Amino acid sequence: MTIRTMTVDDMQMVLHWAAGEGWNPGLDDAKAFLAADPSGFLIKEVAGEAVAAISVVNHDSDFAFLGLYLCKPAFRGQGHGMEIWRAGIAHAGARSIGLDGVPDQQANYARSGFAKYGSTTRYEGQIAPMADPRIRAASPGDMPTLIARDTTASGMKRAAFATAWFKNGPTRQTIVLAEGTGILGFATFRRCHLGSKIGPVYAASEADARTLLAANPFAQSGEPCMVDVYDHDAPLASLLKALNFEATFETARMFTGPQPASAPSRFQAIATMELG
Repeated sequence: MTIRTMTVDDMQMVLHWAAGEGWNPGLDDAKAFLAADPSGFLIKEVAGEAVAAISVVNHDSDFAFLGLYLCKPAFRGQGHGMEIWRAGIAHAGARSIGLDGVPDQQANYARSGFAKYGSTTRYEGQIAPMADPRIRAASPGDMPTLIARDTTASGMKRAAFATAWFKNGPTRQTIVLAEGTGILGFATFRRCHLGSKIGPVYAASEADARTLLAANPFAQSGEPCMVDVYDHDAPLASLLKALNFEATFETARMFTGPQPASAPSRFQAIATMELG
């Protein structure tokens, strides 16, 4: 038996496991995830077969985030999950570790020292595309502003993750809402196994948030669009409900120590439940 760090191929396999659990990852999440902290993605093998995985990404000196905690069904109940869990927790050192915990695991996380600070709710629906001349693709020159906004909103200094996440490609696009030389807001869109996800979203007003949501380049008729919002009573959640989005999934946002001192926008969605 061995625990080692994941390769890109390992990550693709684990994301396939996640898709099988209904988590619906993005089609091109693997490289962006690994860029955040290559040493923080662990896999356990038994006789050469990968059986369990976890990610504990060290974003900065104070905070880490846990996700992708999975064990193949045939190997559950044999201690493999707990072994890789301990290895992941050890990787974080003295950092406060965050996670988005599914309901049936929240009691287990609490026994491991995680306390609930809030909730993250997934909203699913469709919004008709709407053109706006202020919308454009994010450019490399926008990156310092986007990273700074992400740091303010998340409370974590995660430039490595944000740089990879905001990079545009065939299945991932970050767009900005610009006025003159200023950026009013931005959003990242990504194709998933089913439909598309939007996150993060950062906007200062309901009108700007609506404009950003309607700029989804991957919107397809009949396919769902998903947005993950921290705390169910956030103004963005109210806007999504007004647009006939439905809450389909909820997790608890939990930390082992203090939560990040974020200053979120009123209209904001997280990037991904796996990395915060």
